Amino acid sequence: MSKLVICWLVSLISLILPVQAITLGAAQPDKYLPLLASKRVALVVNQTSMVGDEHLVDYLLSKDVNVVSVMAPEHGFRGDAGAGETIKDGIDEKTGLPILSLYGKTKKPTVAMLEGVDTLVFDIQDVGARFYTYISTLHYVMEAAAEQGKQVVILDRPNPNGAFVDGPVREEAFASFVGMDPIPLLHGMTIGELAKMIKGEGWINNAASLVLSIIPMAGYERTMAYSLPVAPSPNLPNDKAIQLYPSLCLFEGTVVSVGRGTPFPFQVVGHNEVALGTFSFTPVSMPQSAPSPKLQDQRLLGKDLRNSEVKGFDLGLLIAVHEQFEAEDKSLINRPDFFDKLSGTDTLRKAIVAGKSEAEIRAQWKPALTTFIKQRKPYLLYPDTAH
Repeated sequence: MSKLVICWLVSLISLILPVQAITLGAAQPDKYLPLLASKRVALVVNQTSMVGDEHLVDYLLSKDVNVVSVMAPEHGFRGDAGAGETIKDGIDEKTGLPILSLYGKTKKPTVAMLEGVDTLVFDIQDVGARFYTYISTLHYVMEAAAEQGKQVVILDRPNPNGAFVDGPVREEAFASFVGMDPIPLLHGMTIGELAKMIKGEGWINNAASLVLSIIPMAGYERTMAYSLPVAPSPNLPNDKAIQLYPSLCLFEGTVVSVGRGTPFPFQVVGHNEVALGTFSFTPVSMPQSAPSPKLQDQRLLGKDLRNSEVKGFDLGLLIAVHEQFEAEDKSLINRPDFFDKLSGTDTLRKAIVAGKSEAEIRAQWKPALTTFIKQRKPYLLYPDTAH
């Protein structure tokens, strides 16, 4: 049989066979409903916590699960609060359940919040970047549960940036709510895998005593393209923003706009004095996503990245923008402390300012990155194909 015929047959078979589907943790009730039977359950959820077309809260109530409260991360239970906006306690109008904030004055569940709770269910869509705060909420939920003798059940979901492990590993001196654990900027793990690592590496108090159950996905592979059915937060409205977020978030510590206050947040970069490109846009106040965006009401010139093929962490863009500012004798990084928290280190900022090349900078974090990749291996639930 000729090679041409073989290739034709392979192509034909690939068209006939169904595409392998992912079955989310939340879509496998037979595996987690028994864990919730006769338990008083608190849910750590938001707008992404869907079981098909139904929210997990409504689904569990329909199955007579004793849900006693809902705990809301950054952006709130319904996901309509802007970045950094304080989330307030309240009552869910649909169910009458109390909503307890985990983003504001209280980020870690208190003894009072967990009184009368046996089990916490965590089901929130992550995007795979260390500074995305849902995994910081996961850390605190696990720690509170370990300290107070509560069970944690994780319903696993895909990591849309799961094919990449890249960037500096967070150093201890730069621990913060945008960097709770010593993991790289792109960790390449799902929420379930990360939870296993947090417990296994003892990154929380009383880690050994935590009763942790993870409901893995079926049919998931790390390199799969996965389009999120629900936007995980107001400023990550689509797949392109999620893909570019790891590269553009560090600009939050600079004078450059990443498009907050436009229809395309985290899909552009621009400035009012340094022309980063020819694309023009003007950030405006958007109450539901960007009440007071950077460089509001000013015409900016920059780059439209919506057709970009960038994946993973594009360090080259950050270096190029710094060089443009330097050429005009202007400073790019105006919030060095915040930039370092996002980076998880001050070595990245110092290396950029010193004019080091991308290769030189990547060489700085390679040893820690190599160690992390080995360290995480025992906690992986899915084939390790990240790069």
